[in-house]
Amino acid sequence: MAIDVVDQVLDLCPGEPVYVYHDIVHNTHVVNRFRDRGVIFVEDVDAVPAGNIVVFSAHGIPPAVRGRAQERGLRVIDATCPLVTKVHNEAIRYARMGYQILLVGHKDHQEIIGTRGEAPQATQVVESPKDIPHLRIEDPARLVYLTQTTLSTDDAAVIIDALRRAFPQIKAPPSEDICYATTNRQHAVRVLAPMCDLTLVVGSTHSSNSKRLTEISQHAGTRGYLIDDAGQIDFAWFPSPDSTVLVTAGASAPEDLVATVCRTLLERFSGDIQTCDVFEEDAYFAPPAGLKQIMRDRGIDPKSRAIRVTKPTISAPAYGATAQTISAPAPTNTPTPTTGA
Repeated sequence: MAIDVVDQVLDLCPGEPVYVYHDIVHNTHVVNRFRDRGVIFVEDVDAVPAGNIVVFSAHGIPPAVRGRAQERGLRVIDATCPLVTKVHNEAIRYARMGYQILLVGHKDHQEIIGTRGEAPQATQVVESPKDIPHLRIEDPARLVYLTQTTLSTDDAAVIIDALRRAFPQIKAPPSEDICYATTNRQHAVRVLAPMCDLTLVVGSTHSSNSKRLTEISQHAGTRGYLIDDAGQIDFAWFPSPDSTVLVTAGASAPEDLVATVCRTLLERFSGDIQTCDVFEEDAYFAPPAGLKQIMRDRGIDPKSRAIRVTKPTISAPAYGATAQTISAPAPTNTPTPTTGA
């Protein structure tokens, strides 16, 4: 969704400088492609000249950054993932109710920095069970935990179980915080990796959800490798020319990179492509408010540019073969995709 937002800004505002606060998503190829198209990435909104367009990344931002952008008269387009926004709103609500918030995640991740910024005095970050004895708890009956949306569900469960043992009265969020795109991919790898000899995850090393997919494959007993693109494939990884390879990707990896990986493998080894639809994803997201305003200024109905996220069409020219659909074991605890209006 965030990638599509920047694409649309570039399309609607040709010739205008477009700034993005932080990497729009954690994928090297995405960022470099936008940089080649003139997008300027910054880590401080003060680096954006007054009156210019700034797009906030998918990971969310602290309120202080938003306030500073408004003070400087920037034209803000907020591409924060709606599921991240949900966690921000939960943090605000629980802090107002007098709860201490235990935020499960990686303290240096942009998403955690943004969520913690909503209620810094009420929030403590928990990266592992080892952090629990060092927490400063005022009232064990007024505790709630929230989670980073891109965590491994396995890792999160370990920390949450430890929190529940330490603080039996701790509240859970009203709904799952880990996003459906992350959860679905993790469940799919758990189901499919044991059926394969090797897993290739297309994604960048600074992508939390991509790294988790590699780890989950390894925990399932199948060697997993994280690659940015087909150029990083080491053919020594493959036990034999007739290996069964699971190809998956982080949520922000461009589909053409996945296609090139498939095509590269088939050119080297021949074989075929099979798809296993462990989950069906088909979600619509409304453009963010700032982008809607740009559309209206140009006489475009924002409803005509709703953002759809669905599975790709696998064609022989792009992927090296058409796909055969096979059945996969049904996973348990199927998450329900969340869609935007």
